[in-house]
Amino acid sequence: MSAKPRLHSPEDDLAFMRSIVEGGGRTPMTLAVCYLAGGLLYGLQCLFHIGQAVGLIRWPDLANLAFVVLITISFLAVLTWAILKDRREGPANRGTTASRSLNAAFSATGMANTAVIIVFGVGAYRDHDFAIWLYYAAIVFALQAAAWYMAWTLKRKGWMLATALGGWLTAVALGLLVREPLWYLGVCTVALFALFALPGWIMFRDARAARTAV
Repeated sequence: MSAKPRLHSPEDDLAFMRSIVEGGGRTPMTLAVCYLAGGLLYGLQCLFHIGQAVGLIRWPDLANLAFVVLITISFLAVLTWAILKDRREGPANRGTTASRSLNAAFSATGMANTAVIIVFGVGAYRDHDFAIWLYYAAIVFALQAAAWYMAWTLKRKGWMLATALGGWLTAVALGLLVREPLWYLGVCTVALFALFALPGWIMFRDARAARTAV
């Protein structure tokens, strides 16, 4: 006699749905490195500017410019390495529905950030008011907060909710401090290390663990 097919219980169905949302989708290395490297490098740049503001760093203008350019070059170099590494991994990085949704949310946020940088950069140059440029960081953190909140609704990881709330608070603080350069830089520095570098490290660790397990 042939064996009777096993009927799925409600518990089985719930477990299946949970596996779709919480399953082992991998975090792309590009996203992890973008946050980790960006937080560390641009956090270091903010510390550099704080040193300038308080008089601890007094470099020639050309040296200051070289340092800022080096930060961006370093970030792009690390990001390029991460993109190439992700491409070598191939389709395995597609992950679960939740992971794809999460990656799409952060990609969309990145597109919005680019538009914000252009708009505020042009506005500051046109109006000859550097404070207008500084508002862009507040918008970036607000957009990041929205993306992390979406991540939390999908993954239900406490550190994601903490990152979302921290991003929201940072956005408000930066918007209020654009005329207070030292405080503004201080908030930016802490936020870059705590809300970019730290989440980036968590994602980087998870991505490496997932690939090692394969």
